[in-house]
Amino acid sequence: MSSLKALVRLNRKLTVENLWLYVLACLVNGPTYAYDIRRRIRRVFGFNPSTITLYTVIYKLSREGLVRVAKEQPKTYEITEEGRRTLEEAVKFVEKNINRIKEIIGSNSS
Repeated sequence: MSSLKALVRLNRKLTVENLWLYVLACLVNGPTYAYDIRRRIRRVFGFNPSTITLYTVIYKLSREGLVRVAKEQPKTYEITEEGRRTLEEAVKFVEKNINRIKEIIGSNSS
């Protein structure tokens, strides 16, 4: 039972608590509006962030210079160059650590 709780925590940490990764990923192919970002996250990544949480994350990303408003009416968002670089660095970080875990698992399976 405790491993199930651990997996539930992991799922939350890797999705909702790091929503910014998914928002930036959804904007890589071009500007779109917040509702569409939410829809893409649901379709591509399989979870459904709350509207308030999504807008909070977009606001924070905007303040950090990782996204900007592309158009006011209707309000659409686009990823900035800094946002792209940050997303690429984040993906490399996650991949590096996953690969390390896989190496540990692989070396102990013999």
